[in-house]
Amino acid sequence: MEGTPTYAAEVALAYAGSLGLLAALLVLTWVQSRRSRRRLAETEGRRAVG
Repeated sequence: MEGTPTYAAEVALAYAGSLGLLAALLVLTWVQSRRSRRRLAETEGRRAVG
């Protein structure tokens, strides 16, 4: 019975850590897609002007 609180805390920490990792991955992919889109728009604009 004594180890139950620590076990619950470890599970909660692991859960929060995995959630944080997922969120970080989502943000990273979102930023990368936005960057590549902006680069695409810039090259398209240059192509249209040139």
